[in-house]
Amino acid sequence: MTLATGDRAPDFTLAADDGTEVSLSAFAGSRLVLYFYPKAFTPGCTTEACDFRDRSDALAAAGTEVVGVSPDDPDTLARFRAEHDLPFRLLSDPDHAVAEAYGAWGIKKNYGKEYEGLIRSTFVVGPDGTIEHAWRNVKATGHAERVGKALG
Repeated sequence: MTLATGDRAPDFTLAADDGTEVSLSAFAGSRLVLYFYPKAFTPGCTTEACDFRDRSDALAAAGTEVVGVSPDDPDTLARFRAEHDLPFRLLSDPDHAVAEAYGAWGIKKNYGKEYEGLIRSTFVVGPDGTIEHAWRNVKATGHAERVGKALG
């Protein structure tokens, strides 16, 4: 499935790093940056998370929340969040059902080999629950800055 601007964002309920459950409906009426990343504690994912951390005050001032989603379990996400002082929640999608619903799971290539996995992607869900922006197969470095610029 490929989501486009104006499409309704797929609903979800996932376990968060703090043990709570988080649903898309919790963000109704506000803008949400929902970014999918492959694996906590890897270099690219750490760079991306820290870049979103460093821009979180500006995004919050603009009424935008940030949430990261990966296949990692909640305990791993809690350690990742604590180690890098991330001010936003991280959600666990172990069966990648939410990533699939957003089109962030599929065939990847690495060193000429193809395999199925999480495709680094970011979606901005507007206050009305529709997709305002979608970026797929992004590079970790500099991506949070591009998202911030797109949101003004």
